[in-house]
Amino acid sequence: MNARRPLLGWLLIAPSLIGVTAFLILPVLLAFVVSLFRWDLLGTRDFIGLDNYASLLADGALLNSLIVTALFTLISVPVSLALGLALASQLVRALPGSAIVRVIVVIPWVCAPLALGVVWKWIFQPSVGALNQILGVRIEWLTDPSLALPAVAFVAIWQNVGYISLFFQAGLSRIPGSIYEAARIDGAGPWRTMRYMTIPLLRPTTFFLAVTQVVASFQVFDMVFALTGGGPQHRTEVIASLVYHEAFTSSSLGRASAVAVILFVLLVIITLIQQRYFARRITYDMS
Repeated sequence: MNARRPLLGWLLIAPSLIGVTAFLILPVLLAFVVSLFRWDLLGTRDFIGLDNYASLLADGALLNSLIVTALFTLISVPVSLALGLALASQLVRALPGSAIVRVIVVIPWVCAPLALGVVWKWIFQPSVGALNQILGVRIEWLTDPSLALPAVAFVAIWQNVGYISLFFQAGLSRIPGSIYEAARIDGAGPWRTMRYMTIPLLRPTTFFLAVTQVVASFQVFDMVFALTGGGPQHRTEVIASLVYHEAFTSSSLGRASAVAVILFVLLVIITLIQQRYFARRITYDMS
């Protein structure tokens, strides 16, 4: 081994390490430090220890935002994965027009979520919105407490399905055709082939998408902010919205940082649980 190789390796990854340290590690540490203070951005910082965490745990706003975020995740992520897999199973067949469909379904994902929220807020308008005009009825999609969160989740699903389908399509293309040929010879139908062969062989892709989509859904903010602003009656106030309101509406940077730290810890725990679940269920050998 060349003695200079380790140094060369560190030099090559130094730009990425600097970026990760400056924009990921240091902000997390800084958020934890700020969460130990009472600070309104303008006055002096007063060290109060864990009082911000204690007040948040005693306040119903944090519990409400956790429930709302969990419900949003439970609605959007499984449906997005299922629809993405269904779409990918059709796109991988390379039917006429598949390339055009692939481009169309990815367009929402590359668009700015804030812009999509503004467009869909107009679509959901009860009086002049396109959706109610098509249905011929007046439905308060974003102001009805029972409909607001499903409507927001629908927009998230619509945005992410194309992105998810591309990953599933890549995973499907790696499965050897001989496996499906053997299944057909053994008399396996489409449903049994999907359940016992395709889905297990797609677990590496599913694991990646499940982790990234759960993390993204727990961090969603701009689209929800554009659609509902956290209302009505706090029914769409996700955790990121609570961070925003604590920091810039209530001018309590310490409490906002505490919420961010709690969110970080929750995401680490959820990711470890997902990793543990998929660890013994993933196979990378498709030969």
